[in-house]
Amino acid sequence: MSTLRELTPRQIVAELDRYIVGQGKAKRAVAIAMRNRYRREQLAGEMRGEVIPKNILMIGPTGVGKTEIARRLATLAGAPFVKVEATKYTEVGYVGRDVESMVRDLVEAAIRVVQDERRAEVEQAADAAAVERVIDLLFPETRAATPQQPMTSFASTLGSIFGNTFPQQAQPAAQPQAATAALGEDARSVREQARTDVLRGFYDVRLVDVEVEESAQLPIGVLGGMEPGMGGADVGEMLGGLLPKKKTRKRMTVTDARRVFAQEEAGKLIDMDAVKREALRRAGDNGIIFIDEIDKVAGREGGRGPDISREGVQRDILPIVEGSTVATKYGSIKTDHILFIAAGAFHISKPSDLIPELQGRFPIRVELDSLTAEDFKTILTQPRNALTEQYRQLLAVEGVTIEFLPDGVEQLAAYAMQVNDQSENIGARRLHTVLERLLEDVSYAAPEEGGTVRIDAEYVRSKLGDIVRDANLSTYIL
Repeated sequence: MSTLRELTPRQIVAELDRYIVGQGKAKRAVAIAMRNRYRREQLAGEMRGEVIPKNILMIGPTGVGKTEIARRLATLAGAPFVKVEATKYTEVGYVGRDVESMVRDLVEAAIRVVQDERRAEVEQAADAAAVERVIDLLFPETRAATPQQPMTSFASTLGSIFGNTFPQQAQPAAQPQAATAALGEDARSVREQARTDVLRGFYDVRLVDVEVEESAQLPIGVLGGMEPGMGGADVGEMLGGLLPKKKTRKRMTVTDARRVFAQEEAGKLIDMDAVKREALRRAGDNGIIFIDEIDKVAGREGGRGPDISREGVQRDILPIVEGSTVATKYGSIKTDHILFIAAGAFHISKPSDLIPELQGRFPIRVELDSLTAEDFKTILTQPRNALTEQYRQLLAVEGVTIEFLPDGVEQLAAYAMQVNDQSENIGARRLHTVLERLLEDVSYAAPEEGGTVRIDAEYVRSKLGDIVRDANLSTYIL
């Protein structure tokens, strides 16, 4: 929440403007929604639990920035984020998925975010321990004796039942000071010199044999016949933590060994129970779920046909959006304060075709504008991740210098707009198609030819003019 504390709604919109062209109304709506999260965090007592997010329904054609706004917003806020397709949940039991899986995916995303943060916090300590383990491999005679942890009788019994023989588990690598204190003067001197050499990369390409830890796997699947968290229980996962780590010997360079050791040591330093608690809290309080293609399940019950399935999906989504408790393998999570952003083109259906209960759970509605040729010019040149800059840097790798002149960019935008009008309007995604076709010959010959290519209006017309003028060709090629 520190980022949201520092950013006002106006600043959030300014940050979104760096990547997304136009759509001011949608940006203002999501900026206010995110600022309200910070305001809620400052409340105390009962009122804090009563304030619920004002979910947003984005209405607009494809390719105008609906998904990008939500994704950039989540990145800006450092919030767990998942994007799901509403059509994924049609015909559950045949080809669809359980609706609650969107919440489980959000928790998984939160787990990854928190784990990455914790790994960054212990990175230096883990790397120091990894260096000591590398030195143990290079100079085993200087290694301090490490007491072995006896195998528990329970683990021994399981190993005998399932035919696995588990080696005794060693204690975590000792700290450098503790390890060297038990060594003689000569051994300490050797280790100090080896530590200096490892840190400066002297041994990077030397091959060493490494015992890599792997979680002990039991030949037990899921009890109950269902996905874990949906009533089933993954017994292998529950009992795997009670067994010693299984080790596999691999040959690798010192650089790779140091990386593997650092990951293992970081895992020992991270409190996974604390990670799970924090991830569940973040997913419940700060998570964002983006439900795309909501218009594809809009429809009232008509007696027969796909409308039955569509309304069923809406009714399945409803309790999740209203606020319910979902069981995950990391624990239960309440969805009351998750921000839901739904989006759809609504070409055929309209928002009022959604069931009233679901409509009421998306009180904020914003309509996104269709993109114009002027917007295409801006998308090509101004955003931080502008398409022309992406292609310029990609081809610079091969020694090709691409220069996009203003009249060339204008002609590109005009052609993209014309193709959208002639065939299906796919918004800014058409620019990817047009640019790829424009630079196809350059990209193909770049490794051998190199040089400089100037993209002006005449160059664009020579490559795309015939295709764009022929409606049939543009439909199939662009």
